[in-house]
Amino acid sequence: MSENSAESTVWLTIPDLAEALDETPGRVRRLLDEHYLIGSRRNGPVQVPAIFIVDGHPLPSLRGTVIALQDAGFGDDEAIDWLLAEEETLGRSPIAALLAGHKSEVRRIARTLA
Repeated sequence: MSENSAESTVWLTIPDLAEALDETPGRVRRLLDEHYLIGSRRNGPVQVPAIFIVDGHPLPSLRGTVIALQDAGFGDDEAIDWLLAEEETLGRSPIAALLAGHKSEVRRIARTLA
């Protein structure tokens, strides 16, 4: 696993996200509902990897990638795990590729996972 694996990432709860995004908790929940962010309940309350937040906003390329993964049949936990894990065809984690501006390549791979 890469340094961004689910086990080693920093996770933010809804109150943490509200502070990081300078939004209300209700607005954070809408961002989750509308797939601008994706969270996990595997450790209790909904938590989102902090790496999905860039400069006080959800990573812009995350939404379309999450939708592509959901279309491929991924649940939220599976999508998060895939985004954070090393992807052999990318040579890095998909989230690292998204952060570097390679959304087309990441989404192309995500669509092949169905």
